[in-house]
Amino acid sequence: MKKSYFLTGGLLALTGAVLFFKNRPAIPKGLQAIPHFDKKKYLGKWYEIARLNYRFERGLYRTTAAYSLNEDGSIRVENRGYERSSGKVKVAVGKARFRGSDTEAALEVSFFGPFYAGYNVIAIDPEYKYALVAGRSLDYLWLLSREPSMPEDVKRHYLAIAHNAGFPVKELVWVEQQYPN
Repeated sequence: MKKSYFLTGGLLALTGAVLFFKNRPAIPKGLQAIPHFDKKKYLGKWYEIARLNYRFERGLYRTTAAYSLNEDGSIRVENRGYERSSGKVKVAVGKARFRGSDTEAALEVSFFGPFYAGYNVIAIDPEYKYALVAGRSLDYLWLLSREPSMPEDVKRHYLAIAHNAGFPVKELVWVEQQYPN
C-alpha cells in the first residue's frame, strides 16, 4: 500500500514538474524569434564568441556548437568546449525541435530527456554567418559566428539588440577561441 502511494506521489510530482517547465515562457518578454528562418542554412558549426555564463559552460574555452538534421526532422545539437583547468574536451549532445513552424527560429533544446529549454535566434545576418541567440530568460544569451571571431560592427549591433532587450551585456564572457599560451 505504501509503495503505491509513493509511486503515485512520485508520478504526480514528475507530471507537475513537466507541466511547469513546459508552460514556462520559452523566450524573454518583448523578444521575437526570427520569423523567416532557413533551418538548412543554420545547420553546421558555430563558434561561441560570447555568452552569459551558466554552470554547464563555466570555465570552458574554444566552445562550439554543431547542428545537424536528425531523421525525424529534429536537430542534433553537439556542444563542445575545453575545460580551462584540465584542457580536456567536454561534449554535450542534445536534441532541438521547433516549438511551432520550422520557418520560425523558436526552438527548444534538451540535453536531459523530457526537459526542454528555450533556444531562440533573435538576430541573424542574411548569409547566416553571425547569430544572436536567447534562451527562455534574460539569463541566457549567446553571440555565435561561423568563424572563431566576429567583426566589431556586428558585435556592436548584436550587443545593442541585447542591451535594449534587457540582457546584462556587461556580464558577457568573451570566449577565447585560440589555445591559451
